[in-house]
Amino acid sequence: MTTPFSYEALPMRVIFGAGQLEAIAAEVEQLGLRRVMVLSTPRGRDLAQRVADLLGPVAVGIFDGARMHVPVETAAAAGDAVNVVGADGCVAIGGGSTIGLGKALALRNGLPIIAVPTTYAGSEMTPVWGLTENSRKQTGRDIRVLPRSVIYDPELTVALPQNVSGTSGLNAIAHAVEALYAPDRSPIMSLLAEDGVRSLARSLPRVVADGSDLDARSDALRGAWFCGACLGATTMGLHHKICHVLGGTFDLPHAETHAVVLPYVAAMRLAEEPDAAAAMRRALETDSPAQALADLAAWVGAPTSLAELGLQEADLDVVVEAVLANQYSKPVAKGELETLLRRALHGGPDGPTPT
Repeated sequence: MTTPFSYEALPMRVIFGAGQLEAIAAEVEQLGLRRVMVLSTPRGRDLAQRVADLLGPVAVGIFDGARMHVPVETAAAAGDAVNVVGADGCVAIGGGSTIGLGKALALRNGLPIIAVPTTYAGSEMTPVWGLTENSRKQTGRDIRVLPRSVIYDPELTVALPQNVSGTSGLNAIAHAVEALYAPDRSPIMSLLAEDGVRSLARSLPRVVADGSDLDARSDALRGAWFCGACLGATTMGLHHKICHVLGGTFDLPHAETHAVVLPYVAAMRLAEEPDAAAAMRRALETDSPAQALADLAAWVGAPTSLAELGLQEADLDVVVEAVLANQYSKPVAKGELETLLRRALHGGPDGPTPT
């Protein structure tokens, strides 16, 4: 007998396939936009210019100041920029930092977004926004920040460095793992989560081995899409809370932090959730999914400890206090949290207990 559940499909249009960036002008026209600001990071400026060239006179400017964790100062500067040119929409091309900035503009300025992801983070599939102020990252959900259209073009990910491909893919997997044991999970999201994890786990080693493999890139993007959709439809839990604290308070790199924390929280939560553990065993084709996630991280060259990212033992008390002060779902005991964080800090032989 199926457990009762509720499911709400998010309004989203997806364009998928190699070369589909060329459809950007048609997507902008379909939304009725006439003055579009293109968003990117400084390193993504060339791609932003390519989008602007495809849009022609509809593109009224490029803001290339997107930053990790979306500082409120960056969102304010971007808001000023779109106001100056009278933009009526944005195209965000890049990873989670750029798409996060687009969400901030949707929230604060009411501008619709078209997202063109160039990593595997999955943020483009969610109504989740995040802003960092005074070393604290605040997150929330608002349907206004959900991109109206998403263009997945695997050709845009070919230039991704191996380590970015690996860590952003692990970030996406973390979304799906939490969805499998979320309090508001549903059979639909569980199917997407399992398939998303399977797609990424199979494709990421191929992507790292041969960055020009478009089939592998396509599989990874599809997995990121499914994993991101899971995050958009379920409640975030311990994994995301820890990562938001580490990113907002200590400015640790977003995807790398998720990659490190993922196996440790998975080991804890999957031991408590037999259905989620069974789904992960199927997706990863292993009896020890938490250890398999750690092995995958090592295979793709992701960092394996928080110490590698700059966290110190003296920082743990601050992390514990912040996590316990505002947990997302299913509370964790202080002692359990301290043990988990200490193991994630050091990695190595004190890594995740196989689950």
